[in-house]
Amino acid sequence: MNIADHRKRILFVAEAVTLAHVTRLAELAGGLDLKRYEIFFACDNSSKYFHPQPTFTHFNIHSISPKLFRKALEKGSPLYNYETLKGYVQEDLRILDKIKPDLVVGDFRLSLAVSAPQRKIPYAAVTNAYWSPYYIERWAPFPEHLLGRILGVTIASALFRLAQPIVFARHARAMNRLRETNGLPPLGDLRHVYTHGDYTLYLDVPSLVPIVNAPSNHYYLGPIVKAPSISLPDWWDEVPADQPCVYVSFGSSGAVEKLLEVIKGLSEIRPPLFLMISTAGRTEINFTSKNIRAASYIRGSDAARLSQLVISNGGTTAGYQALAEGVPVLGIPSNMDQYLAQMAITKAGAGRLLRAGKVNALAVRNASSEILNSTGYYTTARRLAAEFTHYDAIKNFCAFVDKVLTK
Repeated sequence: MNIADHRKRILFVAEAVTLAHVTRLAELAGGLDLKRYEIFFACDNSSKYFHPQPTFTHFNIHSISPKLFRKALEKGSPLYNYETLKGYVQEDLRILDKIKPDLVVGDFRLSLAVSAPQRKIPYAAVTNAYWSPYYIERWAPFPEHLLGRILGVTIASALFRLAQPIVFARHARAMNRLRETNGLPPLGDLRHVYTHGDYTLYLDVPSLVPIVNAPSNHYYLGPIVKAPSISLPDWWDEVPADQPCVYVSFGSSGAVEKLLEVIKGLSEIRPPLFLMISTAGRTEINFTSKNIRAASYIRGSDAARLSQLVISNGGTTAGYQALAEGVPVLGIPSNMDQYLAQMAITKAGAGRLLRAGKVNALAVRNASSEILNSTGYYTTARRLAAEFTHYDAIKNFCAFVDKVLTK
């Protein structure tokens, strides 16, 4: 009998609207013992973030485009309407019926909160604790939005705080309607929708993103900091060992239009910095300098290890890679997820936050200089790096799967 007949089946479903949702789920899947588990991975194959893994059985599903996703974020509109989520559920059910998995694990595939219970399959939602309704910070930050440019950030932030219950309920309306249509109870507001599952798995550490009074089916796995398996750029050996380095990455969803301001601000710092820039294929660096090197993708962990500062979109991918190496983070967030992540890092004392809508070369220069010349940021970053070593996300995920599937 084929070994696959004895193995438990696990389906991973990634919503390919950002690079992180795909890569971190692939890292979790890749850590499982293939002698015990048969791995299926569903993702939008048309996404540039999708890279087939030879040890997985792949299924193609539809995701909204990253461009449409970013546009909705910029407008502050709900990311998904009822019809889109309904279509997602139909696709989910097609794959669930074909595979009949013992467990389904999703990263921002919100429709699994309908499709998995319809087939009575346990569902684990992979997310970040700052989205949790049990997160210790009650109020969400005001992200980049037209209202901020019209009224100013201070007034717009105050209005957003007053309107937060209404805004969060509006963003959850389509999912709650879909659940009720399928005979399931509504979940609550946006935070419940983003984190709901039979199990909720947080890719964070508790001291950085603490939750309180959470149910026993909520688990901290720890950060995923391993970089995807890509080749190092051909200029990698040119990175100097005797010059301070800064790694810059706005990722797949950051305010890449601010990259030139960042480069200009960093170029004014003395002694000169060596810049390693990852563009995620979203822009071109059309000038050359002995102190600047760029590539579409750079292994973030390796770049952070060589750097004294990491400048990012504020999100957890580059941010946690930096902290794992004991390196502070200057975050320039634009969307809510990035603001939540960078605010946690900033509050901990491991970095600074600059609003994308207001950032300029002078602000970048001043904030970067402050971090580079302060021991406090490095002390905190190193403390968090030590804590990260106690939360091996892959090992903890494997233990979680073993526990769930051997009940």
